[in-house]
Amino acid sequence: MHSYRLGAIGIVTTFFIIIFSTVLLPMVLFNPSDKEHRSNDYTKIPSNVADAARGRKIYVREGCFYCHTQFTRLQDRGYGPLVKAGDFIWETPHQLGTARTGPDLTNEGGRMASEWQKAHLISPRAVKPGSIMPSFSYLSERDMNDLVAYLQCLGNRREVHSFVEAPDEYQKTTPAGMALHNRKTVDTAASASANAGRGIYTQNCAVCHGLEGYGNGPNATSLEKKPPNFSRPYYKQYSDEFWFYRVSEGVAGTRMPRWTEVLTEEQRWYLVAYLKTLPQDQEITINSLKQIDKIEDVRLPKLSNQQFEPHHGGHGGHGEESEGDNMSPSEHGSHGSTPAPAPSASPSTTTGTSTESGAAPKEGGH
Repeated sequence: MHSYRLGAIGIVTTFFIIIFSTVLLPMVLFNPSDKEHRSNDYTKIPSNVADAARGRKIYVREGCFYCHTQFTRLQDRGYGPLVKAGDFIWETPHQLGTARTGPDLTNEGGRMASEWQKAHLISPRAVKPGSIMPSFSYLSERDMNDLVAYLQCLGNRREVHSFVEAPDEYQKTTPAGMALHNRKTVDTAASASANAGRGIYTQNCAVCHGLEGYGNGPNATSLEKKPPNFSRPYYKQYSDEFWFYRVSEGVAGTRMPRWTEVLTEEQRWYLVAYLKTLPQDQEITINSLKQIDKIEDVRLPKLSNQQFEPHHGGHGGHGEESEGDNMSPSEHGSHGSTPAPAPSASPSTTTGTSTESGAAPKEGGH
């Protein structure tokens, strides 16, 4: 009995040591500097307008964290900057959430007008059809104003550095982005790289985007959503990472494919180098079918070792062919043993050429 008591005392003591070292002690010693402080600033909204800190308590009281998270992950695109160390200093209790029945609110502040936020809280489906969010019209005027003020403060310390940014996994700010750049061997600013990329562009992209990138390729006439016109000055702000992202993943809702399935990373970086050289000082407007690039009618060259159908073997007279034989019937006659001389030929009046009747069969059963 005495041994059991000692064991119980040891377990309880260990439990309190763990709680003290992981919860109580950090609360006493935790004193971050202002440089590390990246959590929401609730003082940016004047106190005579609303109390954002009080609005946070209303957010907790109404259970908003049941459906909304405040934690942007690497795969969360379209929700703004990712959270980093220091984003939740003094955010106690934190509002990370565990489910996303509603959208993530990490960077909700400043995205929509305060009037819109209030209308959304009162009648969600009036501004977002199909929303399953309940109405909070029962809140008092003060509670409503404070709650909206809190929402407008979310993410107000996170900075967006450019209007067009590639997803974080393509930037050096994440391990995935660093690994991508460490594998990069192409100088996208070199003219040699641009010349290599031009051939890749002509072979894969010009049919829709046009030879000069004006979006006037021959296939563009059949596309409901037209290819972009790269002569627009708007594309000057595209970074190397954003070009690479667009080429790799395509554009959802369009015919732009995911070239990551076909082109290697090196080829895509070459393509980026060429796209950067396209003139983007003045937009060349395409407003006539006469400006569409035309496909030239040319005589196709003869391709040697061309295989039109996969070789299956054992079909008809092809059973004696060696595996991987891609030669045309005419090429079989020029390799291997010489076929037996043909008997006398009779002229054919249907094609204007002579055909060999009763000729000895060629090798391979042809």
